[in-house]
Amino acid sequence: MIQSSDFARLKGFRFPRSIISYAVWAYHRFALSTADVEDLLAERGIGVSRETIRNWVNRFGRHFARCIRRDRPKPNNKWPLDEVVIVIGGVKYWLWRAIDGDGDVLDILVQSHRNAKAARRFFDRLVTQFGEPRVVVTDKLRSYTKPVQALAPDADHRAHKGQNNRIENSHRPTRKREKIMGPFKSPRQAQRFLSAHDQINTIFRPRRYTLSAAAYRHAKADAFGLWHDYTGEMNA
Repeated sequence: MIQSSDFARLKGFRFPRSIISYAVWAYHRFALSTADVEDLLAERGIGVSRETIRNWVNRFGRHFARCIRRDRPKPNNKWPLDEVVIVIGGVKYWLWRAIDGDGDVLDILVQSHRNAKAARRFFDRLVTQFGEPRVVVTDKLRSYTKPVQALAPDADHRAHKGQNNRIENSHRPTRKREKIMGPFKSPRQAQRFLSAHDQINTIFRPRRYTLSAAAYRHAKADAFGLWHDYTGEMNA
């Protein structure tokens, strides 16, 4: 994936775009730490510190996530929603996540509460970005009821614990990253990291079990093509 390119060098950066974008891709695509990415680059003769890699991930992860959101197809209009607790500095926060019926993450939001106000704030973000859904699937948390009725009055709201397995499974990569990185340092850091991580994995993890071998290869090639294009759009 690291190769010479005709991209102009980013002003103020010693390394070319291809190396920076590779580091961001490797960090988010696999369960790697910045030290792991440092070793991958060192094996290729590229000496970069883990702190530099961390700065690249923080700065350009958001760029790639924005590009993916901008170009993603219109999502399925069935939205499973769920919230899971994360502990930051010994304090409980709630990670609100929404996916579409195909399992692609629509959005996440880290909040300090799990009540109707927090549910409305999150659901309003979704409706603003994607319009009203046809079906909303949640657990039995009553805080969802009024926001869904107010913001998507025509939606079929299904509040049932057993129907929400797909969204609960989508929390697993977050738990996996927590084990590698340790607890998140702040709500802002958690929001920044997970917003990029979920979107980048959306295009690089097509559902293999639903695709033929040829379609899977085509999906992977498309993902790398998009990544190449987004690398060209990077700004200093």
